[in-house]
Amino acid sequence: MNLSVQRLPHAKDLPLPSYATEGSAALDLLAAIDGDIVLKPSERAAIPCGIAVAFSDKYEGQVRARSGLALNHGITLLNAPGTIDSDYRGEIKAILVNLGQEPFTVKRGMKVAQIVFARIKHADIKEVEQLPVTVRGEGGFGSTGMGVDED
Repeated sequence: MNLSVQRLPHAKDLPLPSYATEGSAALDLLAAIDGDIVLKPSERAAIPCGIAVAFSDKYEGQVRARSGLALNHGITLLNAPGTIDSDYRGEIKAILVNLGQEPFTVKRGMKVAQIVFARIKHADIKEVEQLPVTVRGEGGFGSTGMGVDED
């Protein structure tokens, strides 16, 4: 898959997204902000990443949290993974939320999220009068149990 990346004016001094290692599945996204942004516990903010992208219509970009930020600081993404559609040409932003107990400072150039590109297939939609019956049926949230020592 080819990825065209447009570096936006407010990110001209920041590096393009890159894979941290040869085996990395995701490209790192950086904070393209002018000054520090402090996220207090329970606060959220859309952090601009300073890039717009173009890629094949058979793919989607999935913006995901960074595990180190989540584990060490309680920083994660709302709407995760966030979908970047192939026809979107606006700036990619990461919607960060602080689920930790301490304020967290986002600094310019900080790795705030990551993006994975996944192949997609459009569904052939067909209206039906009734769906096929399954054992699970309409059982939803928690209907298959939690596993060990259920009560």
